[in-house]
Amino acid sequence: MTAELHRLPNGIAVAVDPLAGAESVAIGLYAMVGSRSEPEHLSGLAHLVEHMVFKGAGKRDTRQIAEAIEDVGGVINAWTARDQTVFYGRTLAKDAELLCELICDFLRAPHMAEEHIEREKDVILSELGESVDAPDDLVHDHLFEAAFSDQPLGRSVLGRAETLRTITRDDCLNWIRDELIASRLILSASGKVDPDALLKCAERLLGDMENWPGVPIGRAEFTGGVRNDRREFEQAHWCLGLPGMAANDPRLPALSIFVQALGGGMSSRLFQELREERGLAYSVSAWQQAYSDTGIVGLSCAADRNRAVESMHLARSVLAEAVEKLGDAEVARARAQIEAGLLMSMETAQGRADQMARSVEVFGRILSLEELLGQIRAVDAAAARSAGAALLDGRAAVASVGTQLALAA
Repeated sequence: MTAELHRLPNGIAVAVDPLAGAESVAIGLYAMVGSRSEPEHLSGLAHLVEHMVFKGAGKRDTRQIAEAIEDVGGVINAWTARDQTVFYGRTLAKDAELLCELICDFLRAPHMAEEHIEREKDVILSELGESVDAPDDLVHDHLFEAAFSDQPLGRSVLGRAETLRTITRDDCLNWIRDELIASRLILSASGKVDPDALLKCAERLLGDMENWPGVPIGRAEFTGGVRNDRREFEQAHWCLGLPGMAANDPRLPALSIFVQALGGGMSSRLFQELREERGLAYSVSAWQQAYSDTGIVGLSCAADRNRAVESMHLARSVLAEAVEKLGDAEVARARAQIEAGLLMSMETAQGRADQMARSVEVFGRILSLEELLGQIRAVDAAAARSAGAALLDGRAAVASVGTQLALAA
């Protein structure tokens, strides 16, 4: 990796990594704040703001934004998570400055017209209704509610209908002012990009942002609990959540390998036992999500309603056995899968931009590819089992849609 990291005087990080042979450039403005920073009465605010910036920013209205990027054959988009808000796009290298301008306008000069806000609320309410009708999405929202009970991290990124309806233009503008502050921003680019040109562009478009602390981000703690949704669907969907690790925890690579071996692919223990050997589920997996101060490991399953309890019992047994008996061959396979995923992602400009931004967010610097691979390759079976054992500290969260389960299931 030939990545460079610069910081503007106001604290904004600028990460750039030219990619040989590329003709396009991927640029993203990554804000290290998301829905977990919303007050409860404004739940869904971050996601609404992400939508609203496309309705007009800088000297362009919504149509002019779309035409500006598509006139040059580019794309532009955004997404909101519990701990991130990201505006990103891709163009040919000659149009990199245009892309950077469009993205920065979202943050610096959004129009936020009242009539557009009210119209966009209806769009998001439809999106919210769609998610409620999708049990595989809904069960994960329920899991976070249970795992981080009565905390912002436990709330849905989409918010709730009653809170969305109350959000005003001032709320949107105050959110940008108070949360999307200079010290939380990373401008990350890869592809056919000139580092000097990008830095000058960042200085011109973002260099005059005020450097101030903003509103502090409250800490979160895994609590555990139960959320059951008894509405009937063709299948029962359940999730078991366990306390994970923070993003900068040195044990995280070992946990990632343990989770991959447990339920990360068709060769994993959960897939082989629940689907191939017992026929209890069509889909079953394990995953982990790390935040700045906490984390969660989830086991997810879709099973026949009459066999939901049986499938969770078996999944718990598979987890316990993996903590005791996960072997060298499984760790080597999981390591190979994670390595391959990392290397494949680094073949794209977008993958490199994403990786750099995440590295700066977590570690304050860009970890080289050699460092990342070294962390993964240093994990042996004993370290993976130890990381797995840390999950079983007595705290757990259970969520279900289409059945009723308990912590003891």
